[in-house]
Amino acid sequence: ATEEQFSSRTIFCSARRGIASYAPHEEGTDLIPLFETIVNYIEPPKGEEEGPLQVLVSSIDYNEFVGRIGIGRITRGSMKLNTMKTRCNLENPDLHENFRMSALFAFDGLKRVPIEEASMGEIVAITGVEDIMIGDTICATDAVEPLPFVKITEPTVVMTFSVNDSPFAGREGQYVTSRHLRARLMRELETDVSLRVEETESPDAFRVSGRGELHLSVLIENMRREGYEFAVSKAEVLYKEDENGKKLEPMELCYVDVPDEFSGTVIEKLSQRKGELRNMSVAGNGSTRLEFSIPSRGLIGYRGDFMTDTKGNGIMNTIFDGYGPYKGDLQYRNQGSLI
Repeated sequence: ATEEQFSSRTIFCSARRGIASYAPHEEGTDLIPLFETIVNYIEPPKGEEEGPLQVLVSSIDYNEFVGRIGIGRITRGSMKLNTMKTRCNLENPDLHENFRMSALFAFDGLKRVPIEEASMGEIVAITGVEDIMIGDTICATDAVEPLPFVKITEPTVVMTFSVNDSPFAGREGQYVTSRHLRARLMRELETDVSLRVEETESPDAFRVSGRGELHLSVLIENMRREGYEFAVSKAEVLYKEDENGKKLEPMELCYVDVPDEFSGTVIEKLSQRKGELRNMSVAGNGSTRLEFSIPSRGLIGYRGDFMTDTKGNGIMNTIFDGYGPYKGDLQYRNQGSLI
């Protein structure tokens, strides 16, 4: 930590008990010390209160009654309900859509509260645009100035979701038909802008593309908990071709923190999966940090082996690193398959 970080204000909290105090020996009764510290020590949002409106949409929600809801912070100006606004996007210069806000909400805890007016610095939810997207800017009609936004990553992994036609079909889930499956996937598209759903030749199967194995596994688990029963194929990566017709595949940077005694095993396993060791450093406390460049398909199914090889003590984080030349075929099994 820097000297500035070391001397910054410190609050001692227990989220489970809902208490906060200024010193470790004090017994807090509520979270007031935390809130007071935020107000007193953290700078308020910066921006022009009197300038023309600018709101960058950074999140999307969906409601069956009002459709898509754009959520963002007012970075400049103020907005009133039932006034005309313009939607634009820095990445899409042709987008210039005037609309009337049908509803305006502020946030009170986890609840959305309808309001008539909001000013610079407030986080608001807006309805009135059917196909509003993350990265859009809501502006005053007489000052259309789109704000920059981080480009949304394209999908890299695809799985097939299909109706469960096994002998055990219908035993676990409440929603089991292709109509239920299709409706749920289409509803997910309203809020997950990185997801892609495609129809297939079979009316009972859908190709679902996401940003990675974790992205799709979270969707699968959410649907399972909601009572949907379906079958999924194994995960496969989405390939591309460059201008010369060469095959490209998605690559990832993989950061691994493991105890020293397991580093050799991890290096061996990831090298077998076409991983290239970029950096290796001693992190202290008997642990080693490894940095790999590895194809996305090389990481599919590896997390379970990783936890076994490191006896649950390893930490692995990955981030998409663009497309690179195809690394060749992978050998996933050494001893065949056990059925």
